[in-house]
Amino acid sequence: MPDTAVPGPSAAVSRVRVAARALARAGLVHAYGHCSVRLDAHHFLVSPAKPLGLVAASDIPVSVAISGALPPGALPEVIAHQHIYSRRGDVGAIARFQSPQVMALSALGRTPRALHGFGAYFAPSPPLHLDPRLVRDEASAAALSETLGSARAIVMRGNGAITVGARLEEAVALAWYLEDAARVEMAVLGTGLNALEFTDAEVRDRAVTAGRLFERMWDWMTMNDPEL
Repeated sequence: MPDTAVPGPSAAVSRVRVAARALARAGLVHAYGHCSVRLDAHHFLVSPAKPLGLVAASDIPVSVAISGALPPGALPEVIAHQHIYSRRGDVGAIARFQSPQVMALSALGRTPRALHGFGAYFAPSPPLHLDPRLVRDEASAAALSETLGSARAIVMRGNGAITVGARLEEAVALAWYLEDAARVEMAVLGTGLNALEFTDAEVRDRAVTAGRLFERMWDWMTMNDPEL
């Protein structure tokens, strides 16, 4: 389980709604996407089955068991959340999104390298899930979680990405980091020149979490949210 305390059910309900709107406000999702937070060793809350930008304060996230059939109201792709939580005890939150630069880069069979500060968090680069089909069954969800391994993110070819974190603030901030890393990668590729990748030492020194790094990104992404 994550080192930080798992939020109580009532706090988690509001936090999932806030995270949903933050992902939409940042342009990381459109009609599709979802986010979730772990409640305990056996359950998590996932955003309502609607466009994340339309999630209202009256909407109730769906409670899902980490194993077993998905409950009514949970989108079919939430099975991927089940498998990631089951495999990764360190994961306390998940963001699933389809941001434009990550999507374009995946069409080239690439994921962003550590070319700038935000890219360092995924060094040397996030794994690429090559199957472009929707993840809606046990076999595809198991394959996805296996490819993710211990990484902070996985890019799904032609199908967006997933970021994971100990807390919801981290998963949401990493979603923004990944899109910005893909933006830099695409810009560098467009020059036709060789990029300067971060060294292992530079990655170690740059991919820090102290100084409220994730929390400050969360504060910026959730600015003026009606539930804060």
